[in-house]
Amino acid sequence: MRPRAAGLRVHAASSVAQVGAVAMLGGTHQAPPPADRRFDDYQPRTAILFPGQGAQSVGMAGELAKAIPAAAALFDAASDQLGYDLLRVCVEGPKARLDSTAVSQPAIYVASLAAVEKLRAEGGEEALAAIDVAAGLSLGEYTALAFAGAFSFADGLRLVALRGASMQAAADAAPSGMVSVIGLPSDAVAALCEAANAQVAPDQAVRIANYLCDGNYAVSGGLEGCAAVEGLAKAHKARMTVRLAVAGAFHTPFMQPAVEALSAALADTPLVAPRIPVVSNVDAAPHSDPGTIRTLLARQVTSPVQWEGTLGALLGRGLERSYEVGPGKVIAGIFKRVDRKHPVVNVTA
Repeated sequence: MRPRAAGLRVHAASSVAQVGAVAMLGGTHQAPPPADRRFDDYQPRTAILFPGQGAQSVGMAGELAKAIPAAAALFDAASDQLGYDLLRVCVEGPKARLDSTAVSQPAIYVASLAAVEKLRAEGGEEALAAIDVAAGLSLGEYTALAFAGAFSFADGLRLVALRGASMQAAADAAPSGMVSVIGLPSDAVAALCEAANAQVAPDQAVRIANYLCDGNYAVSGGLEGCAAVEGLAKAHKARMTVRLAVAGAFHTPFMQPAVEALSAALADTPLVAPRIPVVSNVDAAPHSDPGTIRTLLARQVTSPVQWEGTLGALLGRGLERSYEVGPGKVIAGIFKRVDRKHPVVNVTA
C-alpha cells in the first residue's frame, strides 16, 4: 500500500469543513420533531447525494487515493482514528470484512467524502459552491451532514463507526433480514406485509423499511416474516423478490438496541446547523435545529427510509441537476425510475 500522506491531514480536515410520522411495529406513532423554519422555503437547484450501505465493493477508492492527495489524507486520518488500515480493506478486502456492517459504514462514509475531493479536483470550487442541497441514503445522511458542516469529518466517522457496530450487534442479537420487493406500488407491498404477518408470530413481523421509488421497496423484519413475503409475493403480483445481503432488519424496531448508544454519542457530538439544507430520511424534510437533527438521526435506524419522498420533494421544489458522490451508482439508478430526464453526474470513489 502507499505511504501515509501525513502532511496532508490538516488540509483534508479543513476541506471537509469547508464543504464541510413513523409507526413502530405493533406500537404507536412517534410525535413529530419540533418545527424549525430556516429551510422551509428552500428552492434547490443542484443536489449532492450520498450512497448508503450496500454501495461498497472490493477495489473501491484505490485509484482515487492514488490520484488525489486530499482523498488519500482522509483515509490516512480515518485509519489512525479507527485503528486499522481502512483503505487496504477497501482495496483488498476480504469481501466478507468490507461487507460487514461495522466496516462498510465507515468505509462508505470516508470513500464518499474522498469522492468530494475528486469533484473539487475536477470541477473546482465553483462546482462545490453551486451545490445548494444535500441528502444521503440511510448511512449517507451522515455523509451529507458532514459535507454541509453540521459536524466534523472526525466526529462523523466516530458516529458512523458506532452506528455500524451497534447495528451489527442488534442484528446478531435477533436474527432478521430484508427482502426487496420489485414491481408493486407501496400500498400493495404494505398489503403483502400484512398478509405475511398473519402467518407468523408478532416478533417475526415485517414492514416496509426502504421506500426507494415506485415499484422498488425493501421489506424488513424477522426471518420467518421475510420467508412469508417471498412465499406470498407471486400471488400478490410482485414481479420478483430479492433477499438482501445485509446483517439484519435495518430501519425497523429490530434495531432498537442501537438507538440508546447512538443517542448518547449524538448528545456528546458538537453539532451545528448545516450551511445548506440536508434532507432527513425520517420525514423527507430538511432541519436546521441541532437538537432535532440529533433526534432524527437516532430515530433513523428504526424508521423507514423515505427516499421516494426525498426525491419527490427535491424535484417538486425545482431541482435541476444532481451529483451522486461515492461508491456505486445506486442513486442514479433510482433516479432513472423517478425522472428519466433528470441529469445525474456520478463522481465515483
